[in-house]
Amino acid sequence: MRWGRHVWATPVQAFLGLSVLLAVAALTGCGGGGTSVSDTGSVGGVGGVAVPHFFPAPRLPEGELLSPDRIELGRHLFYDKRLSGNGEQACGSCHHQDKAFTDGRPVAIGSTGEPHPRNSQALGNVVYNATLTWANPSLVTLEKQMETPLFGEDPVEMGVNDGNREEVLTRIRLDARYPAMFAQVFPSNADPINWQNIVGAIASFQRSLIAGNSRYDQFLRGEVVLAPNEERGRLLFFGERAECFHCHGSFNFNDQIVHAESRIVETPFHNTGLYNIDGAGGFPEPNRGVFELSAQAQDMGAFRAPSLRNIEVTGPYMHDGTIETLEKVLSFYAAGGRLITSGPNAGDGRTNPFKSDLIALIDLSLDEQADIVAFLKTLTDHEFLENPKHADPFLPQP
Repeated sequence: MRWGRHVWATPVQAFLGLSVLLAVAALTGCGGGGTSVSDTGSVGGVGGVAVPHFFPAPRLPEGELLSPDRIELGRHLFYDKRLSGNGEQACGSCHHQDKAFTDGRPVAIGSTGEPHPRNSQALGNVVYNATLTWANPSLVTLEKQMETPLFGEDPVEMGVNDGNREEVLTRIRLDARYPAMFAQVFPSNADPINWQNIVGAIASFQRSLIAGNSRYDQFLRGEVVLAPNEERGRLLFFGERAECFHCHGSFNFNDQIVHAESRIVETPFHNTGLYNIDGAGGFPEPNRGVFELSAQAQDMGAFRAPSLRNIEVTGPYMHDGTIETLEKVLSFYAAGGRLITSGPNAGDGRTNPFKSDLIALIDLSLDEQADIVAFLKTLTDHEFLENPKHADPFLPQP
C-alpha cells in the first residue's frame, strides 16, 4: 500500500522502553517528513482534555483554554438539532460517536435530504489536523471550517442562512439551560449567545475528542502483546514492501500534522488512482480533489490522507465512500489503483497520469493483506467510542 510520496517521522520512542523502541523503529527510520513532532512527556493534558503521554501538546488558538465548561457547552451545541435551519439536523447527525464521529454512509446527507458529494470524516484527534476537509488546503481552523456545514448552500448541510439565522439563535436563547452555560463560558459578553461563540464552543468540543488508547497504544506502552497476525501486519505496514507509513506514519496515522511545537507544517494531498474516467487522469465531478480550487492539472484527484485511527468503524472508505470494506481497500492499494470496467466512471485508475509515484502494483498475498487489516483493527480505541464525555447529552444517559 504505497499511500503517498511523503515520508513521516515521529520520535515517540524517546520515553519508551527497549521492547517498544523495537516496535516503533519503523516510524523513525523513514527519513524526514518536514514536520517536527516532539513528545511532550505529559501524562496530563491541556485544560479539560487528557492527552496521551506520547502525543505532542496540541496547538490551540490564542486564548483557547479548553475549559471543561466550554467543552460541555460545545458538546450540547454539537448535538443540538435546533442549530439547523429546519431544526432537523445537528453536527452529530453526520458524526456518530460509535463510528468515530463518521456516519456509516457513503456520503453525508444534509438537513433537507440533499446528499453531500463526500464521505463524512472522522473527528478523533482533529485538533492535530493541519487541514480539515478532504481537499481544501485553505481550511486550517475548526472555526473557519464550521462555516461550511452551518451556512453552506451547495450542498445544504445544516441549512442556516440569512433568512433564518436569527430564528435559529432565538431557539437557543429560549432553551432554559443555555443562558447560564453561555454566561459561564463567555462572562465578558453582554449578549453571549451569538454565532461566533456557538462556533467557538463547538470547535472546543471537537478539540477535546482525543483517541489514544487503542490496543496498539497499549502495545506501545508495553501493556499488551499483539497477536501473530497483527504483528505481521504491523511489520508490513511500517515496512518497505507495503509502505503504508509513507502517508500514515505519524502518531495519528496520517501525514498532515500540526501541534504546539510545529515549526514546519506540510499539507500533502494525494491521487491514489481511484479513477481515470477519460484516460487522461479525470475524476468525476464534483469530486476532483484540490483541482476544484486550484484548476491545476497536477491537483486532479488529490485528496487528504485521513487518519487511520479507528479506521475499523469508519467505513465505507475513500472520499466518496465507494470502497465498502477494509479488505477491499487493501486490495485496491495492492493493485496500484482501481479498474472500473463499465458505467459513467469507467477507466483504469492504475494508469492515472497524476497518481502518486508510490502507488504501484505491490506484491502482497491475500494473507498478507489480511494481516494488515488485522493490524489496522488494533487502532480502534473502544474507550473513545464509548466515552460518556463525548456522548449526546440529549439522549437518556445510562
